[in-house]
Amino acid sequence: MKILIVGNLGYVGPMVTKYLRAARPDAVLHGFDNAYFAHCLTGATALPESRLDRQIYGDVRRVSPEIVRGYDAVILLAAISNDPMGKQFEAVTMAVNQDAAVSLAKAAAEAGVKNLVFASSCSVYGIASGGPRKESDPLNPITAYAKSKIGTELELEKLDTDMVITCLRFATACGMSDRLRLDLVLNDYVACALTTREITVLSDGTPWRPLIDVADMARAMDWAVDRPAEVGGRFLAVNAGSNDSNYQVKDLAEAVAEAVPGTSISINHSAPVDSRSYQADFGLYRSLAPNHQPLVSLGQSARNLIEGLRRMDFADADFRKSNLIRLFVLQRHIEAGRLNQSLEWTRN
Repeated sequence: MKILIVGNLGYVGPMVTKYLRAARPDAVLHGFDNAYFAHCLTGATALPESRLDRQIYGDVRRVSPEIVRGYDAVILLAAISNDPMGKQFEAVTMAVNQDAAVSLAKAAAEAGVKNLVFASSCSVYGIASGGPRKESDPLNPITAYAKSKIGTELELEKLDTDMVITCLRFATACGMSDRLRLDLVLNDYVACALTTREITVLSDGTPWRPLIDVADMARAMDWAVDRPAEVGGRFLAVNAGSNDSNYQVKDLAEAVAEAVPGTSISINHSAPVDSRSYQADFGLYRSLAPNHQPLVSLGQSARNLIEGLRRMDFADADFRKSNLIRLFVLQRHIEAGRLNQSLEWTRN
């Protein structure tokens, strides 16, 4: 089997590469990325891309359709990957997350690719009260990031093709990675606990977040790369996570404080309503992918982060101005003249 991972040099990509190489040792694995974050390695003992058969560099907005030719499966991870980046680079977010993804999907369909996997998000549910959201429930994307994800799903569903398309609406990512991000809620709390022994919850603690460890995200993609159409249909949008992993933000803070003794928690009880509060129902994913269910618990994710950061001798209380924050990395590239405001390399 020959698989192309588009956007493999970010937070999730190294774990996907590692998982696929172990699960499919005979597969041909290629990566494609523009390398915004290639230098943001975190405690890796070997370059994650050493597990690939080939690494290709380029911008998904500027690639020839030929890039997807000859593959059995294409995984679309490339994205401007969170709300702060989406707010600052809204046009780029739509161009990368939606327009480029749809163009690559169309090219893959024309090239005879059998399976396409799109990393979508449960954030498409926005503010959603009334219990866990199922795939058939109304959508309420609030941010540019969420809008780009559902926009892509809608365009992929329209494709007239035999290619099997799986849109994995992932819960909020967490956990240790060879290119760790600390701009994710659980990861941020662990970093705060280790450096200051204090977790500041910016909301009133009640917003809901479903979580999924990056290792379990990789497990889901392994299922999707050769999912037959008979299992879920030719086009499938499915919540990817576990019903046991719907948490309120205050629960996450308490779990981290328990894992790092001596940590206090400060909650902003007067905070305005958080625009991202939703529970998700993962029953469909459980029924379709019983052998690829999430295995990493909240406690284990926190412990893995604690161990990983300690291996790095992490002690930066000002980590929000470091290479562990994706928006900060992009800003530093721009300030240095390496990227322009459209996030295109200037080759300076």
